[in-house]
Amino acid sequence: MAVVNSHKYCDGIRRRDMLSIGSMGLFGSMINLPRVMEAQARAAAEGKPAKDISMILVFLHGGLSTIDTWDMKPDAPAEFRGEFDPKSTSVPGIQLCEHLPSLAQQHDKFSVVRSFGHSNSDHGPADHYLLTGYHPVAGFNAGLNPNNQKPCMGSIVARELGPRGSVPPYVSIPKVHNSAGSSYLGAAYSPFGVLADPSAPDFAVPDLAPPVTVDGKQLNNRRALLSKLNRFEKAAEVTANQSAKALNTFQRKAFELMTSDATKAAFDISQETDKLRDEYGRHTLGQSCLMARRLVEAGVRFVFVDHNNWDTHYNNFHVLKNDLLPHLDSGMSTLLRDLDDRGMLDTTLVLVTGEFGRTPRINGSAGRDHWGPSSAIAMAGGGVHGGRIIGASNERAERPATTPYGPADLVATVYHAMGIDPATEYETPEGRPVPVVPGEGRVIDGLF
Repeated sequence: MAVVNSHKYCDGIRRRDMLSIGSMGLFGSMINLPRVMEAQARAAAEGKPAKDISMILVFLHGGLSTIDTWDMKPDAPAEFRGEFDPKSTSVPGIQLCEHLPSLAQQHDKFSVVRSFGHSNSDHGPADHYLLTGYHPVAGFNAGLNPNNQKPCMGSIVARELGPRGSVPPYVSIPKVHNSAGSSYLGAAYSPFGVLADPSAPDFAVPDLAPPVTVDGKQLNNRRALLSKLNRFEKAAEVTANQSAKALNTFQRKAFELMTSDATKAAFDISQETDKLRDEYGRHTLGQSCLMARRLVEAGVRFVFVDHNNWDTHYNNFHVLKNDLLPHLDSGMSTLLRDLDDRGMLDTTLVLVTGEFGRTPRINGSAGRDHWGPSSAIAMAGGGVHGGRIIGASNERAERPATTPYGPADLVATVYHAMGIDPATEYETPEGRPVPVVPGEGRVIDGLF
């Protein structure tokens, strides 16, 4: 059983304030990164087997209308089936929305689970449920960031597999979702937030460079100040805390990592050709998918692409047709092809999902509302067979018609693909063991 050190570190805020080079500057990341590196060294000392798989989660925040995309119902009444037509794909017998033409030609690379759903149709709790496998309980506050009562999948992956190369193990683009946190695993396993839109002309990752008002000499001066503070702290505390010396070693390594050319290059999508950037799409989702591929290539274990605006209560079909689906089509189809061309798809698990589906019946505003009971997810790579349809919903996509799968099954499936033992348990600060997969979770049949 894995046991987590749940102590809170109280020196981070004061030190960050004293050395501040911007509210989200370099040292903000350095507060947590040394502990990530320390945890990785500890894992190596424990003899944990090395893994060589990564994951890209494309989270369609707000809730994708799967009845209009992955699970169309052309024979349903008009108030259910909607305005779009299904079209043939590269896999005989499988159809996809007409507004996903490029993805349709890549369907041999991914599979869709159509008998997916759960019991919550409220954004915040559904987010947490989907991203952790655990339904939130009393006291959950969706507005907090992070709001996790249980660790997000990305934090579990970071804890179990650790860093690889000169990059953090867990990165979130372009922002950090409220339920992407590490909960009782501690801040060391929180995501590194890019906190900028990679499609912006002036894109730069705030935490990989000091503000323009701080030159290299000043940055080194502040590093020297950090060293002095460490010596002062050491004189006062080292006899009571022998881990201080080791932590300082990881602080130095973290400084070198966060200022290295290799780390900066991993986030620098300007190094890609204009042609490839155009194929991904010059929009937030497309360039986020491109950055995700670069990060996986550099060694990141888990990339969380958090894409907004899928909450289509109004004008669902207009918004999907003219904005959201073209972006999903170019970004995802190019990502799958790019990973495959580079020989990376077999070792990169890709998951596309929202927190729930949308109502089968169209509302009075030409939109669809929240619908937890039935949705669909798409998965590729990492050992997942392409070109398959797993399960089915009923004739109006109201609920699963075959073996139902839910969030607990999803996390079990992800951990299975990543090589993480589903029986792994962590100890909470209260001393209670909690499994990474809820008891009801099982690997989705037919994907592997």
